[in-house]
Amino acid sequence: MKQINIKNRNFIWFCAMAASLGVFSCSDDEPSPQPPAGKNIVEVAQDNDQFSVLVQAVVKADLADALSAPGPLTVFAPTNTAFEKFLEDNNLTAEALLESPDLSTILAYHVVQGSVPSSSVEAGRVTTLEGSPFFVSVDTEGGIWINGNTQVVDTDIEAENGIIHVLDYVLIPPSQSIAEIAVGFAESETPQFTQLVGALARANLVDAVSGGFDDNLTVFAPTDAAFEALYETLGVNGYQDIPLETLTDVLTYHVVPDRAFSQDLRDGTTLPTLLEGETLRVNLGDLEINDAGLIAELLNVHATNGVIHVIDRVLLP
Repeated sequence: MKQINIKNRNFIWFCAMAASLGVFSCSDDEPSPQPPAGKNIVEVAQDNDQFSVLVQAVVKADLADALSAPGPLTVFAPTNTAFEKFLEDNNLTAEALLESPDLSTILAYHVVQGSVPSSSVEAGRVTTLEGSPFFVSVDTEGGIWINGNTQVVDTDIEAENGIIHVLDYVLIPPSQSIAEIAVGFAESETPQFTQLVGALARANLVDAVSGGFDDNLTVFAPTDAAFEALYETLGVNGYQDIPLETLTDVLTYHVVPDRAFSQDLRDGTTLPTLLEGETLRVNLGDLEINDAGLIAELLNVHATNGVIHVIDRVLLP
């Protein structure tokens, strides 16, 4: 059986944000019709054509009874279109998803204990029925995002035993740390971050970017081309030729001690780093951190211990 290859869905920075719908404007402009009295979450979803794939998955995973129980529960529900995008991104068929041993885990990651209306949604960590948290961000237009890659596009569909909020993508709990993701890229068919991984190992910083959900970090990760440009500027052959203290300072300057998705960043602000006393400047007008460009296709790569944003230049303190 094919194992799901979890990918992060990335957005084109604030261009996407500007075009996106705010979660509250969805419910204000076109209020969702209220269900007939007595219908639970599963029954409400069954009555809504845009949730037919979700309902099929819930039944297949034997979760229908759990979502029909008194609750209350809050379900973040991907639409059929959301599932289609997810399947395409992961080169999966619907049949493969329904037969996946991860199906019940994926679905439980969309459910929160208690009734959480849109008026109570705030940025931060949310514990799911699956046990892992997801992370809510609010962009500059008021749009609500989860894990930096999924937007809430409609809200407050009521059921007798809870509330449904509508998503434009499928949520997946991260299973690898920042270090593990970087190593995975470095060992892929088209390697990337080989220089970053090697530099972290030489500076004994691999453990610093490893960890779980309580270790909140943001890493601005330079590409291999960015490191090669630095070597040329410094007149060295590689990270092995850079003094260890200098290399350590440069690497820790790329790490922010907070989980900051792109939607959390604000133009003109500064971010603290693990290099004591040094900060980074956010320039959203030019899509830059300091003078390094953010690569739109590789933003919000979500890890257990934080998030990776890829940049095209090595940051120097």
